[in-house]
Amino acid sequence: MQPTVIPLVDVGLGNNAYLVDLGDGRALAVDASRDLRALRAATARLRLRVAFAADTHLHADFVSGALDLAGSDGASVLASASGGREFPHIGLGDGDELDLGGLRLRALVTPGHTDEHLAFLLLDGDVPVGVFSGGSLIVGAAARTDLVNPARTDELARAQYRSVQRLLTLPDDVALWPTHGAGSFCSAPPGAERTSSIGAEKATNPLLRSADEEAFVAALISSLGTYPTYFARLGEVNRRGPAPLESAPRLPPVSPDAARRLLADGTGRAVVVDVRPVEAFAAAHLIGSLSIPLREAFATWLGWVAPPDVPLLIVRDDDQDADEVAWQAAKVGYVNIVGELAGGISAAIAAGVPVVGTRLVRPGDVTGGVILDVRQYSEFEAGHVPGAGHLELGDLPARAGQVPAEATVVMCGHGERAMTAASLLERAGRPDVAVVVGGPDDWADAHHAALDSGT
Repeated sequence: MQPTVIPLVDVGLGNNAYLVDLGDGRALAVDASRDLRALRAATARLRLRVAFAADTHLHADFVSGALDLAGSDGASVLASASGGREFPHIGLGDGDELDLGGLRLRALVTPGHTDEHLAFLLLDGDVPVGVFSGGSLIVGAAARTDLVNPARTDELARAQYRSVQRLLTLPDDVALWPTHGAGSFCSAPPGAERTSSIGAEKATNPLLRSADEEAFVAALISSLGTYPTYFARLGEVNRRGPAPLESAPRLPPVSPDAARRLLADGTGRAVVVDVRPVEAFAAAHLIGSLSIPLREAFATWLGWVAPPDVPLLIVRDDDQDADEVAWQAAKVGYVNIVGELAGGISAAIAAGVPVVGTRLVRPGDVTGGVILDVRQYSEFEAGHVPGAGHLELGDLPARAGQVPAEATVVMCGHGERAMTAASLLERAGRPDVAVVVGGPDDWADAHHAALDSGT
């Protein structure tokens, strides 16, 4: 039978999970994250129970939802036998197969992105239908190989080459269902399609044009940029097995007085994460707040710049979804959120909790001085305001002291990352910081000037 395979796209993380209807009321889930809302909506609509939850690798960019599916649906967890997972699962080695009832799932050992990486080949009888390739062959690229240990990047890139070559021996019409896609920091190119086929990748994937292993390795490694710091933690979280959620994550209310005590408990360790839009944060925010506007990429930046081991207090607007904040935090392993400020910033002001503001500037008003661009290196290299300095937002928590101690205007592409950077600088004791609402293209339009490119 031709199976029904439903991609479940997490645009913020740039990842796909998959739900496979097995035709008898049961389903297979592949690489489901802890945020199971889309998957549960699909299973409810199709009246399915998840019987199998397969993980291709010990993910570095999200907490696996496999154990939650085991608890709620009785799913059998399928994963690499060499992954060292410390919870009940069916450990699979190369060529091992599982009868799904009319369909079969075959494990293919494909190291490179991680050591224990598996691809799962879905077969209808003896006919291969598609392959869940995880972080091996992805649309337009292959996933990064520096997450296990930066010192092993070259070694794992060579393993990735061999894994990709193995997948390319599959028939051209075999569907390619990768986990990592556009927007992922696991090296997926921007704008790529979410799924593909073996034949389409042979024809269009630039990495596959490499003449040999050496050229492939050089091209792959040269494409690697920075990645969120939380990536270094979640592989071990998934190996040990995250504690299954007993209920949906919530943000319990914390009164302004309780918030005042929390923030002044003598340790200085509690942190306010303000998820309101840039303009609202600029108008008034609690002193020392970390600005991370709620948007699709919220989880990525929370995991990159917020501490994972101190109490976090959320400040949001009434029209922002508290559940969205809680779920995005949970899927990247943030279980340290103590709640949200009851009544929001207006309640804090009414209770006499001190607030401050951050100056906003239009692109046309940026004419000189210290300009700090906090976009990714590749973005900065493609074009930036002449004379601007550069420091990626992800590096700023550790390098705020390197920013010149004078009035600074921070910019990114639109303003969200710039406000996060400004809040980090303010937390480091830098009060004279302004944020550009807009980006380099807006500056060029306002000044009728050309951007610099290259560094």
